[in-house]
Amino acid sequence: MTKAEKEKEQDRAKGKAKGKAKGKDRKVDLLLGTLEMLVLQILTEGPQHGFGIARRFREITDDSLDIEDGTLYPALYRMERRGLIKPEWRITENKRRAKYYSLTAAGRKHLSAETERWHSFVGIVARVLQTP
Repeated sequence: MTKAEKEKEQDRAKGKAKGKAKGKDRKVDLLLGTLEMLVLQILTEGPQHGFGIARRFREITDDSLDIEDGTLYPALYRMERRGLIKPEWRITENKRRAKYYSLTAAGRKHLSAETERWHSFVGIVARVLQTP
């Protein structure tokens, strides 16, 4: 097992990443692998900085979910170390320096595999919920 794989396994063993549910007084748990999959999907639209990723996530979910900085940035660093995303310093539309992330070939491959696993998981859960 590589160092990156060990880190991912340790992160998964720790449990879940927290995402805040807007308009509700409860936390929504996002499994770390699910958060990575969602971030990678957002990056298929093109390079984004962390704030842009979080903003796009809120847009897509109609402000139902918010990725907290304390969850998003560690996930970005993990994905960077694993070669799923590539960082590049750029100037934002507000004339500030920011680290933009783009999807790598390995990230696209990982996204495809995780999306397939996700659809399989959803199908399994649906079957269980349909039982009397």
